[in-house]
Amino acid sequence: MVALTAPVVPSGPPARDPVAPGRGGGGAGRAPSLLDLGTEHDPHAFYRTLRTRFPLVHDEPSGAWLISRYADVRAALADPRLAVPPSGRTLVHREGGTHSAHRALVSPVFRGAALAALTAGVERTAYVLARRLAAREEADLVAEFCHWLPTAAVVGALGLPYEDTARVHAWCRSGLDHLGGHHPELEAFLRPYIARRRAHPGADLLSALCTARTDGRRLSDEAVAGLAGTLLGAGGETTARALGSFLANLLDHPGQLAVIRTRPTLTQGAWAESLRRDPPLHIVERRAVAPVGVIPEGATVACLLGSAGRDPARFADPDRYDAFRADPGDLAYGSGRHFCPGPLLAALTAEHGLHALLSVAPGLRWVPGFRPVPEGPVSPSPRALRVLLH
Repeated sequence: MVALTAPVVPSGPPARDPVAPGRGGGGAGRAPSLLDLGTEHDPHAFYRTLRTRFPLVHDEPSGAWLISRYADVRAALADPRLAVPPSGRTLVHREGGTHSAHRALVSPVFRGAALAALTAGVERTAYVLARRLAAREEADLVAEFCHWLPTAAVVGALGLPYEDTARVHAWCRSGLDHLGGHHPELEAFLRPYIARRRAHPGADLLSALCTARTDGRRLSDEAVAGLAGTLLGAGGETTARALGSFLANLLDHPGQLAVIRTRPTLTQGAWAESLRRDPPLHIVERRAVAPVGVIPEGATVACLLGSAGRDPARFADPDRYDAFRADPGDLAYGSGRHFCPGPLLAALTAEHGLHALLSVAPGLRWVPGFRPVPEGPVSPSPRALRVLLH
């Protein structure tokens, strides 16, 4: 990782009259800061300055080391000395305290009957939500589709009652993350369903988890609940945001959308390109558990995915959305070496979500005059997607 041993120019405190990012930030010879005025409104100018002049910098106002180039971000995410910061009593902590234990527990979700149940749940839910829009002339896809599809798909795959989707949806946004989180209300809700699947397993995903074995032993009830929480966490707001950006990119390029409508096998490439250009998270944090070059042990490291995905040293014409780009990279979820169900679940959601929408609205297009407005630089995605369905 070249940048981690490069000379470091620290950023200073925000200037009283800050210079816009891309022109040097808070003073001559100093790097701009994440907290400078203007960064929020134009993060990509900020990223260009970092990549060009400050590929590794200690951002004093935020307290983090910033890494902005594609090669360095990719290396950082794979470096065992840079760990995911703990976020409470997650499945990792409850089942042995290591990421290898977490990977061993989560991996059955992606095999055989469990994967089939997850895929079927996503596909079925996407078409249910899309058909509800079929008779409409106009809709907001963020509020009426993207916001609900990821959580509702996992609820359906697990075989939980559809009428509980709104309650589970709220839990997904309060205490769950890609490592499972710990949500007492969700665990209490799942407990009787786990008991029933233990006694009478079916074809749903919860049954697959209840009958799965690791090292010859069935998973504990707590581990099953944690895995369900992991999937629900992966299907939460991050996936919804990524889906919104994906649809926005295709609606901005109707010619590319028309090709994908006739050649659906191109969907996954178009999805990967959207994640490169507009990742659901622009910043992923790591904690140094050992010194890494000039980065000291205990330091916070901010991997700037929003910058890495538009690094011209890695991608030609990086600001352009090209659904047919040959190699769009794979950094968007920032999982690196840490096993995370988010990318697979999100990819299934994007594929089946788009196909379902196009099946009921083959002429899907923007409402005339509408332009999506992003939420912000850290988790940017459209606040609304107003479209004509017919």
